[in-house]
Amino acid sequence: MNIVPIPAFTDNYIWCLHLDSRRAIVVDPGDFDAVHTYLSNNGLELAGILVTHHHFDHTGGIEALTKAANIPVIGPQNSPFAGLTQRVDDHSQLMLESLDIHVLAVPGHTLDHIAYYLPEHEALFCGDTLFSGGCGRVFEGTFEQMRNSLASLRELPANTRVYCAHEYTSANLRFALAVDPANPALQARVAEVSRLRGLNEPTLPTTLEEECRSNPFLRWDAPAIIHSAQSKEPVQNADDVFRVIRQWKDAF
Repeated sequence: MNIVPIPAFTDNYIWCLHLDSRRAIVVDPGDFDAVHTYLSNNGLELAGILVTHHHFDHTGGIEALTKAANIPVIGPQNSPFAGLTQRVDDHSQLMLESLDIHVLAVPGHTLDHIAYYLPEHEALFCGDTLFSGGCGRVFEGTFEQMRNSLASLRELPANTRVYCAHEYTSANLRFALAVDPANPALQARVAEVSRLRGLNEPTLPTTLEEECRSNPFLRWDAPAIIHSAQSKEPVQNADDVFRVIRQWKDAF
């Protein structure tokens, strides 16, 4: 399956999943114009929408996209977004067209946040929970919730391709180097991302294996990350380490 990023706003990616040569599904279409233009230019008909959470930059285009099309709009069970036709929760499993989709609840960034895992295609659509080199800000949930959500994603197969919703990688890696400067995997990732951005190419998808080696927000139990957290304040457990690193990033 061809999965293509549709750039939107300043740094969003709306992921377009080509089901075949005529039909597609999009994830988190915050911008109607960007999606409409891409579909029109590629002769595609919209067959469904997946929503990870209620923030407007992920949902703002849905009303216009569905005005003339009776298509499923799937999203979180507890979402305040009113434009959903089907609500799903943790461990829900569904078929959308030909796609076998597994749902994971990943609260923290928002309380309604979910991720979609497609095992047949080794693909994860995680919205604003996990980023390449980083993770989302904790707005509505708790740091413990966010770490638990990331822990559930960390358990997926290592070759899972991670489709995040923002091009934040360069900035995230600048912070990651401050936390984990001696990590050779991180240093290699920085060089590769610099090359890609120099060519104006997306840094996504990444892989879960790459993120587990280089992303400090998936490495709260690594000695180097624990040491960096302890340099800021005493830490007693994994939740403390994650909280300290996330608060450090907020102020970075």
